[in-house]
Amino acid sequence: MSKFEVAVIGGGLAGMIAAVALARGGRNVALVAPPSPKEDRRTTALMDQSIRFMGRLTLWEKLRSAAAPLASMRIIDGTNRLLRAPTTTFRSAEVGLDAFGYNFPNRALMDVLEAAVAAEGNITRFTDMAETIGIAPESVTMTLAGGEEISADFAIGADGRKSKLRETAGIDVRTWSYPQSAMVLNFAHTLPHQNISTEFHTEHGPFTQVPLPGNRSSLVWVQNPSDAAARVELSLAELGNVVEERMQSLLGKVTVEEGVQIWPLSGMMAHRFGKGRIALIGEAAHVFPPIGAQGLNLSLRDIMALSDLLSSRAELPIPADAGTSFDRKRRADIMTRTASVDLLNRSLLSDFLPVQMLRAAGLHVLSAIPPLRNIVMREGIEPGRGFRDIPDAIKERLKRKKA
Repeated sequence: MSKFEVAVIGGGLAGMIAAVALARGGRNVALVAPPSPKEDRRTTALMDQSIRFMGRLTLWEKLRSAAAPLASMRIIDGTNRLLRAPTTTFRSAEVGLDAFGYNFPNRALMDVLEAAVAAEGNITRFTDMAETIGIAPESVTMTLAGGEEISADFAIGADGRKSKLRETAGIDVRTWSYPQSAMVLNFAHTLPHQNISTEFHTEHGPFTQVPLPGNRSSLVWVQNPSDAAARVELSLAELGNVVEERMQSLLGKVTVEEGVQIWPLSGMMAHRFGKGRIALIGEAAHVFPPIGAQGLNLSLRDIMALSDLLSSRAELPIPADAGTSFDRKRRADIMTRTASVDLLNRSLLSDFLPVQMLRAAGLHVLSAIPPLRNIVMREGIEPGRGFRDIPDAIKERLKRKKA
């Protein structure tokens, strides 16, 4: 039986990054991950905190050429309701950043990660699935589909919403669904995007354009499932005309690229995110709609927390209660982000007038009060950062008044 300090189960983006982070933190890692599928045409926007973490892992420099900066984020009320919110623009320069984050194709990041895993001496990769898993007080053991057996002092489940590690640990989940589907596509356009991401709020969910390098953008269009099913049957030219109309021709002529995908929207959250010698990250722990660029950013904060717990003193054995510590460390952030994304999504769907009034009033306030807008922007980039910066913002404001 092969023995390791850490076993990461799952070869998606979260699992690969976790393996690289812990290996470079000094741990001996087994990565149990079959080769990833090649057809993922989605893109991901990583915020500044996540980009800095990727930089520390020396991954960002290899990904930068495939990424486009998000210098501004614009919200436009695209509903036909009586109470409509004002257009609100968040600019990264207002919080001292060149960009809130960067958007890139998932495939580009996976290629960078595959190369990093192959070159990392502290990672042993197993391409067979874990068929059986045993969790004991002193270790986690697993038998792979090919018959090989491995054990680890600690196991990380990055094996998706049907996680075998989570099931073996007896951790239940809460699930919910939305009357929505997300259409995901990439498109070329004739006018430059100027590194601006535009989100139209509609009665069926957000319609979000995010820049890619050159005159290209990605789109996540949350809509009624029957509308999504009908639109995916359109020719690419016809769909391009529909997207251009929805974009109010802000980017000129639109040409939709091959590979349009439809994803039904649902949510899931595990009752626990770790215990004993196991931890759950990514979609093994939490799933929510693709709103506000929160998905992989939340997963990276899972990985940052694990790095702190497991690699800060890599010369010592992994504590038997590391998973329990991880659960305590991550609970507030995961629950807060899941609740906020759920609330925002449901507020767009609601026909209840007071809810519409609150949403419109909230955007009015953010548009009119720059200090509050700055706090919200900093919180979106890094949880807790906006509130930590309040004292400094007050001091700066007092200095300006005295001057």
